[in-house]
Amino acid sequence: MDFQLQDKRALVTGSTAGIGFAIAKVLAQERAIIAVNGRSAKRVEEAIAAIRRDVPDAKLTAVAADLSTAAGMDSLVRAIPEADILVNNVGIYDTKAFFDISDAEWLRFFETNVMSGVRLSRAYLPGMLQRNWGRIVFISSESAINIPVEMIHYGMTKTAQLAVSRGLAEMTAGTGVTVNSVLPGPTRTEGVEGYVTGMAQSQGKTTAEVEQEFFERIRPASLLRRFAEPDEVAAMVAYVCSSRASATNGAALRVDGGVVRSVI
Repeated sequence: MDFQLQDKRALVTGSTAGIGFAIAKVLAQERAIIAVNGRSAKRVEEAIAAIRRDVPDAKLTAVAADLSTAAGMDSLVRAIPEADILVNNVGIYDTKAFFDISDAEWLRFFETNVMSGVRLSRAYLPGMLQRNWGRIVFISSESAINIPVEMIHYGMTKTAQLAVSRGLAEMTAGTGVTVNSVLPGPTRTEGVEGYVTGMAQSQGKTTAEVEQEFFERIRPASLLRRFAEPDEVAAMVAYVCSSRASATNGAALRVDGGVVRSVI
């Protein structure tokens, strides 16, 4: 299916690895013009080189900026003044007991995971509305619904993204602009690979055994019973960004492997 994204200008935040990288690559395959973002210029250039190995004719722009700060956002917007597609993917996570999470940590998570998307939406949504076409996608998480006790601060930010996304969607009524959230479940990113490998080494087990135990004990509701691949999440995002998804607006779309048991 042609997603009709040729020459659409797309900014994917946090796109040097994991889900963000997979999204940038699939949008490049759809012939969009991609701004690849990460905190360091080196990581951004490495990501661009990796995308070009698979998509030789990809149209890519490098934009290094730390989006956990307003100053970082300002520098990015100066470099990329307009966008037709904004994928708010950048985010951080950590496992920590509630009583050990400091005020500074709560604020750091909120600044990075929530305010980055708020600031960038504030910058790019007016132009989308003026041109009567645009796509904003927040990469949330099934943790927005199933708040994990081992990282409540992370779950809080993912729930906040759903609220921001739905509120912004209300502002697009009657236009060609949509705002949606995508909720991945446990996904095989670099961070997850490191976690699984570390657990396997410390317990004298294989990574396959650790993954199996993870879904038996920590995410037993999963129907997929394995980590999703970033490309599987990116496929949903590409559809939501496409012209084909014009009737999908204000939605929270799950790519969670069936972890969330509710039917709505």
